[in-house]
Amino acid sequence: MLTVGAALTPSPAGHGTHTQLGLPPCSWALALGRPCPTCGMTTAVSLAAHGDLASALHAQPMGLAIALAASSLFWIALHSALTGSLLWSWTLSLLLRPSVLAGAAAGGLLAWGHTILAWSA
Repeated sequence: MLTVGAALTPSPAGHGTHTQLGLPPCSWALALGRPCPTCGMTTAVSLAAHGDLASALHAQPMGLAIALAASSLFWIALHSALTGSLLWSWTLSLLLRPSVLAGAAAGGLLAWGHTILAWSA
């Protein structure tokens, strides 16, 4: 994911970077004039892959969280594969706890609210 993000040019608008992958513009945003829950995710991942974490946070906070999680999980998985460590299993058991999943869902809703406010500004 981060490799693809690094290959993309983040949209200065804070959303729409996904169109570089051949995907259409967000139909929700076109129809309603407001961002969908995932608007800005690709842009945020691309910005994070380019090292611009502040702009990634502004574009879509959950996109930044996903990019940071993907990076962390890559290194944890690599460490576990190379050393036989149980860190990967422990990490997955932690991430799949209902409280962590509920927190991630709440974070996603808050991030969507941030994105709506950022579009309105």
